[in-house]
Amino acid sequence: MDKFFASFANATAHAAGSPVAFLICVALVIAWAVSGPFFQFSENWQLTVNTGTTIVTFLMVFLIQNTQNRDGAALQTKLDELIRSSNAGDEFMGIEKLTDKELAELHEKCEAAAKRSHAALDRTRNERARRGHKAPIPEAAQTESKA
Repeated sequence: MDKFFASFANATAHAAGSPVAFLICVALVIAWAVSGPFFQFSENWQLTVNTGTTIVTFLMVFLIQNTQNRDGAALQTKLDELIRSSNAGDEFMGIEKLTDKELAELHEKCEAAAKRSHAALDRTRNERARRGHKAPIPEAAQTESKA
């Protein structure tokens, strides 16, 4: 059942996100709007589109959520494997389960480490420049070249 639903959810989410599906929906809305005068813009005419869109939206929420949950789990598993097989800190494995406060603390720790790395790199560049090696690149030019 799980495999069938996963396949169904993926296929439906893919189809619903296609340009053809969008054009079909636009055509249905235009047909509904054009039929308004024929039905004298009655309550039943309005109820038809309201009911149809509500049902489709309700069902699509579950299909799309299922697809996103699986994609997110697959991505986290891939990232965990990269972390596990590299020199990265194992503390990053499974961080998606941390609280917001714990994530903020870990983010601050990473930002501080990045600042220390940039400072060490700047010191190395300046020392090389002082010794007559390649001239240091101004930080503004480094930032522009990365963008």
